Amino acid sequence: MARTFIHGGTVVSATGSQPLDVLVEGETIVAVLQPGSAALGADLAASADRVLDATGRYVIPGGVDGHTHMQMPFGGTRASDTFETGTRAAAWGGTTTIVDFVVQKPGERVQDTLAAWHAKAAGQCAIDYGFHQIIGQVDDESLKGMSELVAEGVTSFKLFMAYPGVFYSTDGQILRAMQSAAELGALLMMHAENGIAIDVLVEQALARGQTAPYFHGTTRPWQLEEEATHRAIMLAELTGVPLYVVHVSARQALARIAAARDAGRNVFGETCPQYLYLSLEDQLGAAGFEGAKWVCSTPLRSKAEGHQDELWRYLRTGDVTTVGTDHCPFCMKDQKELGLGDFSKIPNGIGGVEHRMDLMFQGVRSGRISLERWVEVCCTAPARMFGMYPRKGVISPGADADIVIYDPDGHTSIGLGKTHHMNMDYSAYEGFEIDGHVDTVLSRGRVVVDGGGYLGRAGHGRFVKRDLSQNLI
Repeated sequence: MARTFIHGGTVVSATGSQPLDVLVEGETIVAVLQPGSAALGADLAASADRVLDATGRYVIPGGVDGHTHMQMPFGGTRASDTFETGTRAAAWGGTTTIVDFVVQKPGERVQDTLAAWHAKAAGQCAIDYGFHQIIGQVDDESLKGMSELVAEGVTSFKLFMAYPGVFYSTDGQILRAMQSAAELGALLMMHAENGIAIDVLVEQALARGQTAPYFHGTTRPWQLEEEATHRAIMLAELTGVPLYVVHVSARQALARIAAARDAGRNVFGETCPQYLYLSLEDQLGAAGFEGAKWVCSTPLRSKAEGHQDELWRYLRTGDVTTVGTDHCPFCMKDQKELGLGDFSKIPNGIGGVEHRMDLMFQGVRSGRISLERWVEVCCTAPARMFGMYPRKGVISPGADADIVIYDPDGHTSIGLGKTHHMNMDYSAYEGFEIDGHVDTVLSRGRVVVDGGGYLGRAGHGRFVKRDLSQNLI
């Protein structure tokens, strides 16, 4: 069994930071040690098969991205990252576990769709992975199937208040699914936008000749995100189900989540880097068709309305529980271009699985969040939220040896041909200059990224059978 000794670094957890050494045997962390005497360190180094010097750098848990869509069919095409390319890119960026979404369409059994996603991912992933289940058809058979999925380690289910005719569920269907999830102790995830009203606004905009990508944002206004978020919270309160609202972009929606949390409800909010850094004016409003690069749902919000600053504040206060990516990449050529002349046909999605850890570290650099909060929202909280703690999200004896050595004095330039390894022909963060750099990444004890080189392989990643959420109050 291979032994790895990491010494000289500062181990960062959600609760504190201190100089510590880490000893790994095989796939597992077996000891976290005070640096101690020189003799002790020398003995451990001498007995190790591999010694990693982390002097001057942070030693953090591998990132956990709880929101990805690899190979997802959507809008007449499919996400451009496969499980192989997407998990490789994630590893480059310091993420060692993803939780992807299985998609059920009307007429399909949830058990069959889960089997299909297992077949897509098996033997392809460079890092570990789990699954959420999208319930696209709420009926007796799907609700019964939820219990089978929980037994198989798929313990969270997603519904949509948006996309009528595709994923949309009525309030009655949402109520039934929430009741079933509550009985199972499972987590109910919600895409909270009023899709019925959005479709009217889209139709009206197109009739006025407003076809540019910018109007994707204006036809999905914050009021329809706040309204749907409030409605979801009320239905969750009625049924007693824990509620996780995905990709929250509007400050008003987060205010609803914060109020529910203040009242002691099991309500949780996720945001994504795009809502912290990008905006309606600067990205969606880019000249010509360029704004299509940043079409996603929920949409980028107006900087003038203060959404970005307020999301950072809620992130700092704990009302944002996790930061995922909603990684659902599409190339401009032949994919985003499906919406030339009609913004409603642009595939909704942004690629970011490779950049989340770096982008969120900029919040540490700017003083918006603490070093410990960075690790919490990117690693520990999603592991707890999705039933993988303490196997994931922590550097502790018994945990999987998912470890990142991060250089705070390093530098990363985001852009095609530089640090971009996602299967896309552009980057949503092209031109961003990052203070910090992922130096070394271990996935279950195996070095998959080191010294600017990729050492991983497809098939190393394993399916994580998840427990119920460990983040409930």
